[in-house]
Order: sequence, then C-alpha cells, then structure tokens
Amino acid sequence: MDLKEKIRTLTEKHFSQVVEIRQHIHKNPELSFKEFETSTYITSVLNSIQVKHKTGIAGTGIVGIIEGKNPDKRCIALRADMDALPIDEKNEIPFKSANNGIMHACGHDAHTASLLGAIMILNELKNEFEGTVKFIFQPAEEKIPGGAKMMIEEGVLKDPKPSLIIAQHAYPELFSGMIGIKSGIYMASSDEIYITVKGKGGHAAIPDKIDNTVLVASKLIVELQQISSNLAPKGIPTVLSIGKVIAQGATNIIPDEVFLEGTFRTMNEEWRAKAHSEINRIAQDIANQNKLSIEVKILKGYPVLSNHAESTKKAIINAQDFIGKENVVLLESRMTSEDFAYYSQEIPAVFYRFGVTKPGSTSFSPLHSPNFTIHEESLKTAMALITYQAIKFLND
Repeated sequence: MDLKEKIRTLTEKHFSQVVEIRQHIHKNPELSFKEFETSTYITSVLNSIQVKHKTGIAGTGIVGIIEGKNPDKRCIALRADMDALPIDEKNEIPFKSANNGIMHACGHDAHTASLLGAIMILNELKNEFEGTVKFIFQPAEEKIPGGAKMMIEEGVLKDPKPSLIIAQHAYPELFSGMIGIKSGIYMASSDEIYITVKGKGGHAAIPDKIDNTVLVASKLIVELQQISSNLAPKGIPTVLSIGKVIAQGATNIIPDEVFLEGTFRTMNEEWRAKAHSEINRIAQDIANQNKLSIEVKILKGYPVLSNHAESTKKAIINAQDFIGKENVVLLESRMTSEDFAYYSQEIPAVFYRFGVTKPGSTSFSPLHSPNFTIHEESLKTAMALITYQAIKFLND
C-alpha cells in the first residue's frame, strides 16, 4: 500500500470521530481570546492519542509536535484557528450553537477538527516521514491584534523552527473534494480607521453660529476616496471604506462630534504606510479649511498574506497528485485578510482553500453569514490533504 492509500485508509478510520469533534466545537463556539473550553477540549483529544503538546500559548493557544524518523532533519508546521464570530446562528441542526450570539460562521470548527484528524493520521504514520511536524491551534484569528502575532511573539516558530508553515481555510465557493490556491500575494493587509470630527454644535437653523460637523464629516468621507481612486499606485489593489457613521444630533440639532469608522486594505506594505500618512493629511486639510478639529486613529491590523512561490508550486503538484488536477483551482487575489499573514512574514508559508459545498448544489451560504455550514465530507479532503502535504514536504 503506497502513502496515498495509507492516508485514505486512515482518513476513513478517523472520519467519524473528526465529524464528532467538528460538531462538538460548532455547538460550543467561543469568541476571540476566550476559547477556553475549546482549548481544553482539544487538549483532551491530544491526550487521548498521547501526542506531545503545550497549552497556554497566547492565552488559549496550543502547540505540539509529532516526530518521525530523524526528527531534527526538518520541521513543517500546520496551523488551525479556533475562534468563532459574534453571529446568531440560524441553521436548524442538532449541533446548532448553544451559545447565543456566537457562531462558527467562518469554518474554524472545521479547521480545528481537520487538523486533529491530520494529527491522528500522522501519529500512525511516524515511520513514513523524516523530520518533525509541529501543529499550532491558534486563538483569535478574527480580532486584531490576532492570535498569530501573539503566538509568534511567544516563540511558536522556535524550538524547532519550521522551514514551512501550511494552513487551510473553508471555502463555500468550491465543492467538497476541491481546493483553491494562489502563489504570491493572495490576501490584503487590513487596518481599522477611527475618526472623530469635533466642533461647536448647536441649532441646525443657525449654521452661521455653529460648526457643521455632519457636513464636514460627509466631505471627509468623499475626500478619503482619493486614497483608492487617485493616490493609490497603479496596479496595487486598494480599498478604503467607511462603514459606520454616528452623529447624535436630530432634525434641528448639529452635534459637537461625529464619529466615523472604516477599513483600509491594500496589497503593498510600502504603499500601506504612505496611505496612512495620506489619510491623516486629508483629514487635517479639511479640519483646517473648516476651522475645527479632526482626530484620526488608525489601528494597524494584519499584514499582506503572501504564499511562498516555490513552496506553493510544490503544494499544487502535491494536491494534483492526491485529489486530481481537475480538483485544484487557481484563485485570484482577494481583499479580505487573514492573520496567517504574520507567519508568512516570518517563514515560507502556504495558505489554501478547501471546498465545503455539497457537489451539485446550486447555492451556498457565504462565510460570516448566520446560515453558513459545510458538507461534512469536505473534512476528509481537509484532513487527508494537509497530511499528504506535510509528509511530502518533509520527505522531499
């Protein structure tokens, strides 16, 4: 029996348990940095199969290793995120979220379950590979500053240092049994923008006696669009969107303060830094023109996620070999963000998507929606393929 058949056989062996794990985690979701029960549950699974690990990394994170032959030869890391979202689930399923207002609407339950499945398989195939597999269960992918950054700061990429890190993410746009991948820059940086327009409010009927903070805020929203429409260098995707405006006035009241919140995203770190300066400049210019004050706070979020070119090429070949060329799709870059990007800034990284929609379906619920769900057969592809990738990279 060759390696692929061994992995497929062990996938079938552990599949029902992985489904149970995923359903348990789905039913008991926890928000970012609060994954205490999830972490305890993962630890219990690892203890049951006697796999070495450490807990309490970045709060709730877990890191461990499985050693093959010649464990010091090379190390490959596999990462899964654990946190859920503040969404009220609308799926009517036996394992519907038991925590009101919290839901695994981004597939992190599937990521965690499939990595545990891969660990089960790898633990039985230790004689099939040379080197060490490091696994990382990470908190808080959904919330700045992100669990990845904190785990790196606490040494998750040391002792041993991986030569490559791999992660996978649920993708409803593809059918179960398929994956999508892109070499090079794949996902955008993500920053949060908080702006306060401050002036002298008052009666809306006497505009000459007050500062029209609402009008100034409106002008600022329009002017900030220069960042993406005129100022962004050609060929660098850029998005600046204001998604929240709070002006606590009334039909005849202009408030002293107007609050704006938004997001800035791009795919070039140099332009990202310059754009932050441009946002502040535009705000200050409008403040000066209207003789009031504008405070800008930019909360720097995740960096650009870049897939290592040579490693991604090998990962594509491995995937085509394991699930068939017809099931490997080359993706376009996207303006969403992922804190896995922090790992990609430190060591070679490969991040790909696995399909979670039932084959033949004509519709699906998107990520971050209250009806998001997965076709559980997709867990077979997720747990088996990442196992195959790890072993192939170690042995090659």
